[in-house]
Amino acid sequence: MARAATAARAEPLGTGSSSSQGGRQRRRARSGRLAPALEHRILITATLCLLAFGAVMVYSASAPIGVLAGHGNGTGEFVRYLVFAALGLAAMYGLERRGLALLDRRLVNMMLLGSFALLVLVLAPGFGVRVNGARRWFAAGPIQFQPSELMKLALVLYVARYLAEHPKRMRGFRQAIAPVVVVTGPACLLIVAQPDLGTTLVVAFSIAALLIAAGMPLRYLAAVAAIAAGLVMVLVLAQPYQQARLLSFLHPWSAGRGAGYQAVQGQIALGSGGLLGVGLGRSVQKVFYLPEAQTDFILAVIGEELGVLGIFGVIFLYGMIAYAGLRAARRAADRYAKLLATGLTSLILCQGTLNIFVVLGLAPLTGVPLPFISYAPTNLCVLLAAVGLLLGISRPNPRRLELVREPRRRPDSRDEREDDRDRRRRDRRARRSGARRRRRAPSAGR
Repeated sequence: MARAATAARAEPLGTGSSSSQGGRQRRRARSGRLAPALEHRILITATLCLLAFGAVMVYSASAPIGVLAGHGNGTGEFVRYLVFAALGLAAMYGLERRGLALLDRRLVNMMLLGSFALLVLVLAPGFGVRVNGARRWFAAGPIQFQPSELMKLALVLYVARYLAEHPKRMRGFRQAIAPVVVVTGPACLLIVAQPDLGTTLVVAFSIAALLIAAGMPLRYLAAVAAIAAGLVMVLVLAQPYQQARLLSFLHPWSAGRGAGYQAVQGQIALGSGGLLGVGLGRSVQKVFYLPEAQTDFILAVIGEELGVLGIFGVIFLYGMIAYAGLRAARRAADRYAKLLATGLTSLILCQGTLNIFVVLGLAPLTGVPLPFISYAPTNLCVLLAAVGLLLGISRPNPRRLELVREPRRRPDSRDEREDDRDRRRRDRRARRSGARRRRRAPSAGR
């Protein structure tokens, strides 16, 4: 009897506790303070770790060169990296909150047209700045802006929306490919004309990933890949410096003092680091031998100073971004969000993979920076904006969460009311008979 009384008193207490917890959860949902999803936390962690590591490596790779060149204490590029990282983080925060709502069809089209105009303008004499034989940047003092980076993001946004709004066009080759090629083809030609084959490859691989995610048959994609590979070979053979890069890739040590100098010095840096590296800030290659150590070949500096373990750590962080981005794509609410998350994740991963392959000697030189780590201000801001959109897709939306109560159906007719009354009487009789049998059972035991 005491146990029964205790249980009877405990039951309403537990019910009240659960109801109060449900009330707190509903109030938290209404206020927007929901616990972030797993992919949201992984994205933030990996991005901030890459940024912190990039700041350290940019300082390590650029400060000695700046001091030897007579640029004060050599922290100019490090400070600019921090400034652009702060701008990129501000853009990431804003796009996480309002990015999907702001980037409607009209704004994406304006962004695409503006990117086309900037790509044409950067090729005009007097506007674009030529650096190392390439005209890719607008410059204002020490600050440079690369419009092809903006075009990458604009193309992913445009193609993702187009594929989301026209899913049935994936059934036919011409219907699926033609509208995408009409926009992507001229953009790639303008980027190649700078020349910048690396960014063109990143765009092509990202769009191909979007087409696969949208459901394009692999035979169509194989045909497009064959055509694109043929065009790339034509472009390589038509430009002497691209021929030299291809030959230096095939025989790097035979061109160690010419077109293959940077690749050879990068491999020497990787070999000098071994498993654990020579120590942070103690690289010799970055000071005397390796050109552009703080930009395209910063992974070689990481390999020399931190060894193979440092390179594996960087790859692990990119793997975290890959897992979180694809998880966000799988759990997204609609088709557009799924495709956009796939395209943005592919944009980061394709660029990172291409840079790693180049530094390791598995691909020809392309001039593509390492995401979030290399000193590349425009690329850093654009990729942080892409991460902001990914965070917005993976961020739980409290407006979609609402408590659904099943409405209590009222009987419509007189017969239904009488049936309900009879059903309640039978239920009461069954409960009373069960209670009598339970009372008789203890007395029979005695």
